[in-house]
Amino acid sequence: MSSATQKLPQSLPVAASKGGPLPAGPVPVPKHVAVIMDGNGRWASARFLPRVAGHREGARAVRRTIEAAIQSGVEWLTIYAFSSENWQRPASEVLDLTGLLRHYLKNEIAELHSNGVRLHFIGDRMRFETDIGNALADAERLTAGNTRLNLVVALSYGARDEIASAARSLAIAAKEGRIDPAAIDEAMLASSLSTAGMPDPDLVIRTSGEMRLSNFLLWQAAYAELVFMDVLWPDFGPVHFAEALTEYARRERRFGARPA
Repeated sequence: MSSATQKLPQSLPVAASKGGPLPAGPVPVPKHVAVIMDGNGRWASARFLPRVAGHREGARAVRRTIEAAIQSGVEWLTIYAFSSENWQRPASEVLDLTGLLRHYLKNEIAELHSNGVRLHFIGDRMRFETDIGNALADAERLTAGNTRLNLVVALSYGARDEIASAARSLAIAAKEGRIDPAAIDEAMLASSLSTAGMPDPDLVIRTSGEMRLSNFLLWQAAYAELVFMDVLWPDFGPVHFAEALTEYARRERRFGARPA
């Protein structure tokens, strides 16, 4: 998926000095940025605080990142909020996380709506309690007409399960004679994913210094630029977002082809 060509925000020239010159001409801004928000627990542990304090501070970092994405001209922002593996954490931490999700849905959606943010949720929402599932659907309906930023929130999400579910749905369709198995291609499988109709991410950012995708957008991120940052997620802010966009602007994206 090609990126929009726009001017970088005012703060980026400072970040640019850290890693060499930017390419000549208009500087590309990614159309879609995806973020693996990592480090809440370590942030809290370093301050001798309960893990939930890190998750609360991480929610504030989400607000800052949404604002930075809007100001930068990014059209799509996907955040990895709760993985399918997170259900395996201690029950007390899962309870804290779902409690924060309830709080966010109750107190933040109106402001996101007023700022022109359209919400999308991907993942297995059936694992959440009914009130959360209803709130997710209500938030999507409320913000459906907004166009300033598409915010995709991955909840109870795992990329391997997503791909397996897509393959299973195509297999059922083929068995029932609704599609020809020989016609199944990348586009058809992509249209069966939870991200159908969304652009693939141009840039994936992971915080906390870890260097892996952790079962996040494995299909969609096939040609994304990956930027790993040492900052813990609760400390992430506009300067870090600008640094990631600056690094993206330095990259030469070839999508497997030879450069001109």
